[in-house]
Amino acid sequence: MTLTGNLLIVLLICTDSHLQTPMYFFLGTLACLDMGYSSVTTPRMLFDLYTQKMLISLQACITQIYFFVLLAMSEISLLAVMSYDRYVAICHPLLYTQVMHWKTCVVLVLGVLMVSVVFSLVHVLFLLKLTFCTINTLQGFFCDLPQLLLVSRTDTFINVLLILIIALLVGGSIFALTFCPYIIILNTIMKMQSKAMRSKAFSTCSSHLTVVFIFYGAGLFRYCNPNAKDYYAVDRVTSLFYAALTPLVNPLVYSLRNKEIKISFKRALCRLKITFFSLIVDVRH
Repeated sequence: MTLTGNLLIVLLICTDSHLQTPMYFFLGTLACLDMGYSSVTTPRMLFDLYTQKMLISLQACITQIYFFVLLAMSEISLLAVMSYDRYVAICHPLLYTQVMHWKTCVVLVLGVLMVSVVFSLVHVLFLLKLTFCTINTLQGFFCDLPQLLLVSRTDTFINVLLILIIALLVGGSIFALTFCPYIIILNTIMKMQSKAMRSKAFSTCSSHLTVVFIFYGAGLFRYCNPNAKDYYAVDRVTSLFYAALTPLVNPLVYSLRNKEIKISFKRALCRLKITFFSLIVDVRH
């Protein structure tokens, strides 16, 4: 379901000329990240639940952590870029095409990916210096960085310190870049005299804000739990929601709350009907 929903958004953006704008370029990139983000954890989780083996090697576990952190970091960074895109579109509409041209969009996405690769690689390099017992039990559905640190036989002070420093510096900066533009955006929207313009601006921002709140809310609830050492059922449910359900919710939010996506979907259905009926006519002839 996650792959189908996100792939449908990517196909609509690629095939519909009305959606080939910077805003939907970032949305298509977000859909691609969601497909990768869910594919890192969900297939292995379903395989373990089906076979009931529940075994994973240390190398595979660290690999899963690397890609999970990389894609999660890429997603929150891209959400910050999308906030900047909305800021330019609403607060400086006359300069939008000059500021957010295609070269800028590609550079921003590549920058997001490069920062995320370095960010996740630093964590993995410090993980490789730790030692573990032959068999460890992780109380979760997939390999997660805090869980792996808890079962290490060596001191993890440097790893935890690294997580805190990077979370405060990098995470705090991305958080500010995501939400600060909306202060100016909301102020600009409230000054608009036309109700139609205000409605359109709120519509484009509401979908993005909904996705941001879902992603940040699930992440904060998952990793800011004071009882992190005690993996109760609620912790497992939140980790499942954060890793598997968030990428499923994102395409639903954009498809249900975005008028242009819905119109594009209807146009695609009409094209499919025309193609289907033309094939039937050809077969009958």
